[in-house]
Amino acid sequence: MNTTERPVILLAEDDPNLSILLKDFLTIVGYKVILCHDGKSALEHFSNDVDLCVLDVMMPLKDGFTLAGEIKARNAEVPIVFLTAKNMQEDRLKGFHAGCDDYLTKPFSTEELDLRIKAILRRCQRQKLHEAAVLQQEKIRIGEYSFDHNNMQLRYREEDPVTLTRKESDLLFFLSANRNQLLTREFVLKKVWGSDDYFIGRSMDVFITKLRKHLKRDNGLAITNVHGVGFRFEVPETD
Repeated sequence: MNTTERPVILLAEDDPNLSILLKDFLTIVGYKVILCHDGKSALEHFSNDVDLCVLDVMMPLKDGFTLAGEIKARNAEVPIVFLTAKNMQEDRLKGFHAGCDDYLTKPFSTEELDLRIKAILRRCQRQKLHEAAVLQQEKIRIGEYSFDHNNMQLRYREEDPVTLTRKESDLLFFLSANRNQLLTREFVLKKVWGSDDYFIGRSMDVFITKLRKHLKRDNGLAITNVHGVGFRFEVPETD
């Protein structure tokens, strides 16, 4: 993440007219823009100083979906917005599988793009502050539960705590730190397991089921499946 005042955006768009228009607009409204005209060049220019990527789906040398996957392999947390002329459900699902945070179908207004970028960056900032606060807590409140990550214990109200396995505890900690956020399967696997291997993915499903059982006494909590994308750990905002 860059430490300058202006957020850095990596813009990958092969249309010469649209790319210049977008770069000029985004620069005017306050971003530092790195413009690339193909996927290969965009990957070469990507670094951890980039705050957000805006990627065209159909590009020469490397398409946007492939590029997004390779960027996420380097930095799983960088947000991505896809630009595409397509408007098919399977393309949207493919985009979210690739780790995108939003999806704009051409033609779109530059103002809408700016608003979506601002919303994503605000969310990322809130999330980082929340994660930092969670890390400082000895015990985390999750609805009517108290969760002690270090000691791997989950307590419902004032009852005796249940001892979790290390992996259950790590997974619950990560979900809690990202509560009420859509998380792709690939992102969770890489953050908690360090790999998105198919067989590890099946193992994660088992742990998700176990956590649901541990949390079932509070009806306000839910780990919901988002079909074709991932999970959302739903916790009342008041908590």
